[in-house]
Amino acid sequence: MSCSDTAPIAAMQTVPAVAPATTTMSGGPSTTMPRINEAAPAFSAKTTHGDRSLADYKGKWLVLFSHPADFTPVCTTEFIGFANASEDFKAINCELLGLSIDSIYSHLAWVQNINEKFGVEITFPIIEDLSMKVATAYGMIHPGASDTSAVRATFIIDDKGILRAMIYYPMTNGRSVPEVLRLVRALQTSLTHGVATPEAWQPGEKVIVGSPKTMAEVEKRLAEGLETTDWYFTVKELA
Repeated sequence: MSCSDTAPIAAMQTVPAVAPATTTMSGGPSTTMPRINEAAPAFSAKTTHGDRSLADYKGKWLVLFSHPADFTPVCTTEFIGFANASEDFKAINCELLGLSIDSIYSHLAWVQNINEKFGVEITFPIIEDLSMKVATAYGMIHPGASDTSAVRATFIIDDKGILRAMIYYPMTNGRSVPEVLRLVRALQTSLTHGVATPEAWQPGEKVIVGSPKTMAEVEKRLAEGLETTDWYFTVKELA
């Protein structure tokens, strides 16, 4: 599938669950990796808001994101960023769910600390993953970084439970919350309209139309009256 083949993705409604891919790290244990456009690994876990499972989010988009540890400065800035943008995510039918390999008591104390020290309320749940079951299923543990802490992984899951995007950051560098929000909006647009989105696309900007695959389609495209720079590069405004 090329970068402009949007129709197959837009048409996908349900995808059967399959075993996640497994990669063996050199000299280390194997790491399970989920795959884009396949069913996200199911989970159930204890969180700061009670028990949660992937099934609880059916009908909503979900941003599942891991952080290395509670009470760490980079993670604190990320949680503040997600908290400040939580209403923007809710406005596009998207929920937030954090995770680290810390106890529920650590999570609760950290959430309270962020509220007391930074004046920011963390309104989304955080998974306690002491067993590392969820982290392992989603490939959040990278032995080259740490055997007992999750890297900064972000997973965007659509309203049907299909994994649509994955973003990984190292422990030393915080992720961009505005970029995660932008990507959710872009994915929703692609799935709804069967189009692709260009670099740094924002809602209201022109989208990319899939490239033709036969000479007949090329001739048709050139005659369609769209904004075509060349036969393979066409953009349009959404109605």
